[in-house]
Amino acid sequence: MRLASKALLIACCAVLILVAGCSDSASDNTTQESGSAVTAFTPGKELNAYFTDARVANMKGVAENDRLRLFVDEASGAVAVLNKNTGAIWYSNPPERESDSLASGVNKDLLSSQIKMDFYNNLGQISSINTYTDSVVHKQIKFEPIPNGVRASYQFGSAVKSFEDMPPMLSKARLEELSSKLSKTEQRALNISYKEDTEKSVYVRNDSALQGIQLDRALKALKTAGYTEEDLMKDAAELNMDLTKPEPRIFQASIEYTLDADSLVAKIPVSSIYYPEEYPVNMVSMLSFFGAGGSDAEGSIFVPDGSGALIRFNNGKTKYPAYQQLVYGSDQTVDRTEDPSREQEVRLPVFGMVREGEAFLGIIEEGAAVATINADVAGRLNGYNYVYPSFYVINKDEVTLFANEQQRSLPKFQEHPMKTDYTVRYAFLSGKEATITGMAKYYQQYLLKKNGLPKPETKPETKDVPFYLQLVGSITKKKHFAGIPYTTLESLTTFDQAQSIVTQAQQRDIRNLKVKFAGWFNGGLDHEVPDHVSVDKAVGGSKGFKDFASFAEEKGVSFFPDAAFLVANSGESFDESDDASRTLRDEPAMLFPINLALNRRDRSKEPSFVVSPRLVGQYVDTMLESLRDYKASGISLRDMTDSLNSDYRENKQIDRVESQGLSTQALGKLLGDKLEIMGNGGNAFTLPYLTDITDAPMSNSRFKLEDEEVPFYQMVIHGYIDYTGTPFNLSTYNNVRQYVLKCLEYGAGVYFEWIHEPNFKVNDTDNDRLYAVNYELWIDQAAEIYKEVNGVLGSVQGQRMISHEKLSEGVFKTVYENGSYVIVNYNRSQAQVDGKTIEAESYVSGGEQS
Repeated sequence: MRLASKALLIACCAVLILVAGCSDSASDNTTQESGSAVTAFTPGKELNAYFTDARVANMKGVAENDRLRLFVDEASGAVAVLNKNTGAIWYSNPPERESDSLASGVNKDLLSSQIKMDFYNNLGQISSINTYTDSVVHKQIKFEPIPNGVRASYQFGSAVKSFEDMPPMLSKARLEELSSKLSKTEQRALNISYKEDTEKSVYVRNDSALQGIQLDRALKALKTAGYTEEDLMKDAAELNMDLTKPEPRIFQASIEYTLDADSLVAKIPVSSIYYPEEYPVNMVSMLSFFGAGGSDAEGSIFVPDGSGALIRFNNGKTKYPAYQQLVYGSDQTVDRTEDPSREQEVRLPVFGMVREGEAFLGIIEEGAAVATINADVAGRLNGYNYVYPSFYVINKDEVTLFANEQQRSLPKFQEHPMKTDYTVRYAFLSGKEATITGMAKYYQQYLLKKNGLPKPETKPETKDVPFYLQLVGSITKKKHFAGIPYTTLESLTTFDQAQSIVTQAQQRDIRNLKVKFAGWFNGGLDHEVPDHVSVDKAVGGSKGFKDFASFAEEKGVSFFPDAAFLVANSGESFDESDDASRTLRDEPAMLFPINLALNRRDRSKEPSFVVSPRLVGQYVDTMLESLRDYKASGISLRDMTDSLNSDYRENKQIDRVESQGLSTQALGKLLGDKLEIMGNGGNAFTLPYLTDITDAPMSNSRFKLEDEEVPFYQMVIHGYIDYTGTPFNLSTYNNVRQYVLKCLEYGAGVYFEWIHEPNFKVNDTDNDRLYAVNYELWIDQAAEIYKEVNGVLGSVQGQRMISHEKLSEGVFKTVYENGSYVIVNYNRSQAQVDGKTIEAESYVSGGEQS
């Protein structure tokens, strides 16, 4: 990213106002890309068409491989991709957009746009420009070949000359000198341009007359007369003229299209984005209408909301908000929402569309950490169903100033733009693969090729579904002695008690037990940052930890001591001034606890702080050293695989893309120490490092615009990473049958959160969410649930989920690669499927295992 200075910007403007031409020759160069032969051009200034197709009239063929052809329309900037195997064509802009009767004004123009940029003015208000209205209309677009594709460069805004490029005043002698070099017609143009000011004895520029043709004639007359920059400087000095000229509001951006095997890869290089310093770009949106389906088309939009969701074309839900979600959730240094979000997070940077036997899957390859997925249906702003990504470039907040008993808010912008290009792969699927299942399979194979999933050979074989158990060791609690308040650690589960709970669970035939132990060091559940590690005496101290680790290994139980690295809850060793992430207001980023009764953040309580990403690596080093001493074989990450935050500290900015890199480095250290890693949430960039995921998305957010929930996330990771949802005893399920069916449909393990002590021990603490976790109340029911789930899913443990299908309302079928299947019926009445009767709130399983 480069900010164009005024001088550079003006110089660049003249160069970039070019319209690409075409010549008669084409290059025969051939390159190899991803195993496919690609016809490519030698990069140059001219674009050469080398094949045509009647189905893409007015477009020129510019690249081809054994699967795809890429076409461009130099006049509009639109591109099209032809699938050579099926004949299907995917357009960047709807070809019938001119006949859309619903869209008007800027919404009509956006249908012809490839890039939209939102920028701030000096008051911090948002305005928008797009490649059609602000570039193509002014013929400020240039195409040039690149290997395997083409680059489109746009200039937004115009740098054409205006009356302000003419001298504000001319002396009588200068006017006569210039006139003497002109024809009568040119003299007349000059005389109209300047009117005499008899009081000052000069000729003043007649701005009101300098419009259209008259402006062109006047500028030409000055040029013909040989009026130079040197002459202007002399006149300015003589007449004391102010030559300040408003700088044109010029923006620039490019988008590169390349063919790669079965995909079109679209990239907006961050280095191509230019903007005036006083108009920082907030967000750039890419190919908003790629593959858009019209009001007469049949199909669905896929969005990565939670486990995944479908939005049916033309569903008529235009009274509800359009779909919009941040990838990897909100940035806690930017988010100022008082109400806690109840929506599911976007864990995978993907989106897609299924349309009439064809489909595309969009994979965000660069910029996912700052991406937002957007989607809408026909009937609101236009007649099309569409989905697309947008990316943050510069964030903004407000700084409040107080002076003379008055308050004023000023915008405060991110110091440096995001350090990433913005790249999206559009993979094209057809036939049987043009389904949600096909998309999930494609993305799974894509991740495997990119080392984005754990290697299968590293996963131990087992024939039992995991039973996930979170035990809470200790919490802080305020007490009084002789009327004096003090804070102490309240023991909820010691390591000895944990051994007892595990023993009782195994006696009830609960197998493949995976224990996450939280609240064991540095002051309980809301522990101090791990710049040191001290096992709490309240849970048994270092000896208790080592004894439990040995016990777990002996009993075949996986042990995952839990730690938070991204949030500082307490402790004198954490200096919020130096160690907390800074907001754009230059304040330490604070997180207040949630008041469950009000469903709002409680600012009367002590806040926790967002840890600067620069500290995560050294905290992980400290934790690793301690775990080696304690002979631990695993670790549970409470927040590193769930959250992603920036640090806007002045001169030390870490944006979300850089923060992702720091988290990835820390995960690499843990994996390098051969630890099993259990992560909460499971964002895509963390998947290669994980053996287990808790709180994996098990539903969508149920936004009104969405029509159906799908287990896309599960179809991608099943067989590679074990997972479960939220603990049953702290979930919203009030019907155990529905929970069992969800586990069976989504291939998930069973999960409970327990303590050994009675529930009342959490009263009057900041952990009152633990209201129903005493193990004795749940262990028998947990054993029954596990027996039922394991009886079905034990045979598919480690198997890939190869299909998921909705058979009828409330009835779903999941199939695994070994031939096993399970059909669940969520309804309170019987269902008939293929001659089989499935009882109410029940299931059938079967299939020939291979």
